[in-house]
Amino acid sequence: MARSDLTLGAFCHAINRTYRVNHNSVAALRNVDKEFPRGSVTVIAGPSGSGKSSLLPILACVERPDSGSIEIGGQSVANVTARERRRLRRYTIAYIFQDPIENLVEYLSAADQVRLAARLRGQRVDDDVVDEVLASVNLSHRHKHHPHHLSGGEQQRVSIACAMVGGPALVVADEPTAELDSHAADQVLDGVRVLADRGAAFVIASHDPRVISRADHLLLLDHGRTAESW
Repeated sequence: MARSDLTLGAFCHAINRTYRVNHNSVAALRNVDKEFPRGSVTVIAGPSGSGKSSLLPILACVERPDSGSIEIGGQSVANVTARERRRLRRYTIAYIFQDPIENLVEYLSAADQVRLAARLRGQRVDDDVVDEVLASVNLSHRHKHHPHHLSGGEQQRVSIACAMVGGPALVVADEPTAELDSHAADQVLDGVRVLADRGAAFVIASHDPRVISRADHLLLLDHGRTAESW
């Protein structure tokens, strides 16, 4: 099954993934199908062990499924080479980790984090663009600050600002509010909406009700199977 609709940030069909644990086979994902449209936020939810943490790196082209097909930004990634997968991860996909500090370089200011992200995607941005991107996540007053001078919520919003530059088709976030209080989580989710409104397909793995309440689409997993999808 193939799709060529460029309004889709990502698309997966019949994804299966099995792991070996103590000589036993554990089915982490079983025939999972989902479209992830650009300009929207999709939450992958489910209890621990449901398959969230297995599907996310597959969508981000970090891991391969055992079977099934995936498209990112209209391009099939089923049979691409390792070099092509690296190129996809660099130019087409942005990944935001659960621990905010893991997304950033400790000795760079917020503004320089954005410049580095642009440079890694083959672009150079001037100061006006950097200022505009940081302003869009309410961090204009923090552009000279380094990560250790920022709160966890501010660090995560810098990560979102970095994801904005270069216009990735897909942004994947692993529990981005897990380490944050309610106020900081709301600010991060406001930043997520800004990025999605710019045309990215934003996919978040989370069981946080605050995140689920902001979703445009939901994929609920239960023991690797789709329990609900809308």
